[in-house]
Amino acid sequence: MREMLLDSGRADLADTAVLLVSEIVTNALLHAGTDIGVTATLDDNGLHVGVSDGSRHLPSRREYGPTSGTGRGLLMLESMVDEWGVTQHRTGKTVWFHVSVADDTEERADNGPVIGSAPTSRRRRSRDGTVPVELRNMPLLLHAAWQEHAEALLREFLLVSLDSDTGDPIQMHADATDAIAVLEEHVPRAPVAMEPDRIMDDAIEPRVSADRLEVPVPLDSVSHFETLDRAIEAALDLSEDGLVLTPPTQPEVQAFRRWLVRQVLDQASGAEAEPWSVPEGGDDDLATPPEWDPGTVTDADSAVLAADNANRILAVSRPAAELLGYDDPEDLVGERIVTIVPERYRQAHVAGFTMYLLVGRRPLINKTVAVPALRRDGSEVSVNLLVREQSVAPGRSVLVADLRPADT
Repeated sequence: MREMLLDSGRADLADTAVLLVSEIVTNALLHAGTDIGVTATLDDNGLHVGVSDGSRHLPSRREYGPTSGTGRGLLMLESMVDEWGVTQHRTGKTVWFHVSVADDTEERADNGPVIGSAPTSRRRRSRDGTVPVELRNMPLLLHAAWQEHAEALLREFLLVSLDSDTGDPIQMHADATDAIAVLEEHVPRAPVAMEPDRIMDDAIEPRVSADRLEVPVPLDSVSHFETLDRAIEAALDLSEDGLVLTPPTQPEVQAFRRWLVRQVLDQASGAEAEPWSVPEGGDDDLATPPEWDPGTVTDADSAVLAADNANRILAVSRPAAELLGYDDPEDLVGERIVTIVPERYRQAHVAGFTMYLLVGRRPLINKTVAVPALRRDGSEVSVNLLVREQSVAPGRSVLVADLRPADT
């Protein structure tokens, strides 16, 4: 691409074209896993480039956090070209863009995509050749958090696997991301604004779940869900060993992925749909960070508790235990934070905690917010909650929460 533009006297377009072709070809490599074709036409009106692959999934703009390690390709494309779009054809699609000059970014910024032969940015497949998969009690916030975490894990797992002599890591990645894309086309986003003043009103059941969704899964994509499951399990093993940067996630998120995969595979074999239900917590031994002194919490005269990055309660002050209806603070130590979260907020808590660990999203950190806390007897108490992040070692922290009764 660079040689063509330099030889044609259009060096002004070279950097832009090389960057965008690299981005689109990389996306085709990662998400399609098929042969890739690149065409380019240069004339007096500028440069027209098309990148073709064998996948019919359309590009989809991500709404990931600012510290996410992925999800910015379309935003970059939109900001650098005169126009772009997607043309679907029988064997796949062609992503194309047109750029005339290299320095009018501001004029292009408002230009949206032009989708060739597709009415929206999300393709709706024909139901021919698909398996209708019914997802009952679908947790929308949990799905969004899982998807971002899964895509980050898969990207790192691919990079690690490229040095392996076994299998075809690029094809595995393409098949796994195909399964994610099938879901993304049919699972809506939960209507939750990431604003401290609104999140407690928005992130509540049943607003963050769908009673029933039908996902037409293409027959050739059914086996890709099993590939997705295997790839994520392998990537999580590397994450537990500290060999990839993406952190391990909550047991509910892992259980959700297994449920999704099982629903697709089982229903493709004729089984009935089973609704999502939250699994019981694990029984892993609690490990208090050796660099941290729990006495700063247990000896406090106010209601304070601390938790680790595994969502486990590390220490509780006596006033906090009494506020939550426990005679002994030790009865809470080792429990997961969801123990004191009312059920209608638990999905939001797990999804939010996942995003906090993954990309540092923290709408409720260092901000006082009124929340209901679940007491031991099942009743609730309204508290003003302030969560602070306390660093205990490089790359390690403890979350310390102050709980003040809302009527004081």
